[in-house]
Formats: sequence, C-alpha cells, structure tokens
Amino acid sequence: MSVLGSMNNIPLIKEFNIEEVKPGTRANFWLHLISDGFGSPISIPVIVLRGKHDGPVLGLTAAVHGNELNGISVIQRLCGEIDVEELRGSIVAVPVVNVPSFMRKKRRFNDGVDLNHIMPGRKDGNVSQVYAYRFIDRIAKKFDFLLDLHTASFGRVNSYYVRADLSSDVTKDLAILQNADIIVHNPPSDGTLRGAADEMGIPAITVEVGNPNTFQKRLIRSGVTGIHNTLCYLNMIDDEIVKEEKNTVLCDSSFWMYTDKGGLLTVHTELRDVVEKGEVIATLRNVFGDKITEYVAEESGIVIGKSVSPVNQTGGRILHMGRIKK
Repeated sequence: MSVLGSMNNIPLIKEFNIEEVKPGTRANFWLHLISDGFGSPISIPVIVLRGKHDGPVLGLTAAVHGNELNGISVIQRLCGEIDVEELRGSIVAVPVVNVPSFMRKKRRFNDGVDLNHIMPGRKDGNVSQVYAYRFIDRIAKKFDFLLDLHTASFGRVNSYYVRADLSSDVTKDLAILQNADIIVHNPPSDGTLRGAADEMGIPAITVEVGNPNTFQKRLIRSGVTGIHNTLCYLNMIDDEIVKEEKNTVLCDSSFWMYTDKGGLLTVHTELRDVVEKGEVIATLRNVFGDKITEYVAEESGIVIGKSVSPVNQTGGRILHMGRIKK
C-alpha cells in the first residue's frame, strides 16, 4: 500500500491491499477517496483484522448515512473481541462510510443525495456518485461477504430487522443468523450498498440496528452477536452459533404508509405489532386539537418502523409495514 502520510499517527493510503497487512495482526488506516475545496483528502477509517490462517474476507460497514451510529459501536466492539491469532480469513470494517455527512451529523451526502440510493456510483459522475464509486472500487469489491449496518432516520424508529435477497440460500442464511425480529425480502439492483454488492457476486445483507443519533446498548449487543454468528457460519472462528428464543417474522416485501394532509400525528401502533387491514393506526389533528382524520391500515402486516415525530406535513411517513410471508 502506498502511504501518502498519516492522520493522528494512522497511515493515510490511497490504495488498499489486504495482502500487505501482516497475518495475525490488526491494522488501522485512513483510505483517501476524494478531496475537499482546499484539496485536502476526505478519507474513510478502515480497520483490518487479518487472521493467521486462510479464509474469506468479511466486510462490515456502518454509517452510510451520517446520523446512523449504532453500527459504529457494533464494529468497535466486535473488532475488540476478535483474536486475530485464531481468526481464519480477514475482517475489513469501515465504521463510517459517509464521512462528510458524519462530520455534519446529517443523513445525506454534501450535495443532498442519499448515498444508499446511488450505489455503485459513477467514475465520472458528480461528487456523491464519485464518492460511492471509489468506495466500491477501492474497498467494497475486495469483500467476499458483506454486512451493512444501518438504523432508522430522523423522526422514526425501527425494529431490529434485516433486508436480504431471500431467493439466495447464502444471504437467507446470513439474515437468519442475525436473530432479528423481522426479515424482509429485498432483491438487488436497488441502488443500495447491499444491492451493489449482490450484483458483484458478494452475498450481502442490510442489518437495521435501531434508531438514529444514539447508542442503544441492547441493540448493539444483538448486532455483535449476529456478526459473531456469521463468523461461525463462515468457519472464520471456532465457536458456537448463538440462537435466541425469538420467532423471526419473514416478509415478502414492505411498504410505507403516508399522510395526505398536514398536522400533528399520533401513531397508535408499536413496533412489531401485527395489524389487520382496516385497523386504525394513527390520528391526525390540527394545531387547535381538532381531529382532522384517522388513518387505517391499507393491508394486513407487521410494523417494521414508524414515525415518532408529531409534526407531519402532507406526504409524511406513518408506518413501515411488512407483508408477512405466507
């Protein structure tokens, strides 16, 4: 790897080559992707745990949206627990993918684009497209498997759930290993990092680990356990898969319900509630307290996520519903 310099005594590199990391060691890097208006490098943090023995490369990514923090702590804890002397293969972890948004405590990239809608980016595109392309080209394409860690967005909360292509036996297995509340079938070719990896032949899942702008200890523990199970499944460590007593719900697909008026919204359902078609799920009132309308479930399903922000404009989100697999 060509070292350009260092940041806080951590090497700054432009090309990443896992073969240059000594077996049985951990190494931290800053990987240069783009430059800012002063020509200074904008770089992502990369943690490499290279085992002493041969095996696959497991990629772990978090904070593709800059306000999604639980995944950062999941990666930190997991990397602190692994004994590289006994590891087969390598773990390559990027605790913050979207560095510009992380620095601004924002969800979207500098140009207002959702980075997880434009993967794999474009080599000759605008700033967000180039950033996405170089992330894929310089690091993600080196993975053999990928777990991409996310949370809900501003004003919303999520159950602990997984998105995966359930038509693939491998990604279905990876999803089940996370001990999630809900698993939603999601094919590739959707602009996400998970979808872009799948298109490159890298089995990948998205793990939604709770809520934004905070660390949630229980969900972080669940995320660490899921990765531990993945390492066991891939024969990268000698340990037992931890199975929780949980009835994971499989969904064929999911959809959002939206308001058609503005006002103050109260959502009556809780995460993981199973609701029936026609059931009242939310009430909208005006600023004087008068009821404007009630919203009912458009079809039966399970509550994956919901809005918790009372102030709701026309077209605001109400519920994220999963269509339960028959």
